[in-house]
Amino acid sequence: MKYVDFFTFPDQEVEFDFLIKIKQTVYNSFYPFKTLSKRQFERIDFEPITILYGGNGSGKTTALNVIAEKLSLQREARFNRSSFYEKYLHFCEVECAHKIPPQSRIITSDDVFDYILDIRTLNEGIDERREEVFQEYLSNKYAKFQMRSMEDYDQLHQILEARKNTQSQYVRNELMGNVREYSNGENAYRYFTEKIEDNGLYLLDESENSLSPIRQLELAQFLEDSARFFGCQFIISTHSPFLLAMKGAKIYDLDAEPLDIKPWTELSNVRHYYDFFQKHKDEFQ
Repeated sequence: MKYVDFFTFPDQEVEFDFLIKIKQTVYNSFYPFKTLSKRQFERIDFEPITILYGGNGSGKTTALNVIAEKLSLQREARFNRSSFYEKYLHFCEVECAHKIPPQSRIITSDDVFDYILDIRTLNEGIDERREEVFQEYLSNKYAKFQMRSMEDYDQLHQILEARKNTQSQYVRNELMGNVREYSNGENAYRYFTEKIEDNGLYLLDESENSLSPIRQLELAQFLEDSARFFGCQFIISTHSPFLLAMKGAKIYDLDAEPLDIKPWTELSNVRHYYDFFQKHKDEFQ
């Protein structure tokens, strides 16, 4: 499924004309101007799975954020949005094949890390509250209390609950259970499967972070199936050879000069893996 057909970014000439007009003002940064144009990244034509590949500073994340903002996609984590962002978006154009579904979103590695930390923090808070409830139970169980007005009703209710229940029963009634904690990799994978719904456009920024090789393979299969059978379109930035190898993925190599579309087996990152294992192949026999 394709919701967006293509997206264009301003070229060097357009950026030069704009920056000349504001040259009288001094700025520390014109970001995101000059980030993609220096790599001649002016247009991206999408497939159901489109991948942006490149090293640090190549502009992968910038491109995803620009596309997400132009399409007004849902997002959770904040990002580097300079005072020039709106001006830059004005020069961008997008062609949509279908209306963008409302559940569409950009998912970043920060979103995943925040999700993992939220679960951990929630459970820590529950553990702290459990100690408080233990003390509350003992105080109410043996309290000497006499009701004098309706304002004392809540306290009376707690005392009666403590006296008719055991400590464990009282704690279960007063406290939510811990959220089940998985490993960081398991939680990261669960985050993607929970956020990615059928029939949506999803931008994923370095989704392999926190995932083991096995989980990366599982995520790659999940994304392939979602695109093939469940009406999803993906635009992904990644270094992962497991994600780069997804069937039918169109890969833009932002490290190439000029920008080029390549098969995954020709990407420098993948070649480094290949050369490493070739060098050590005797150790596997």
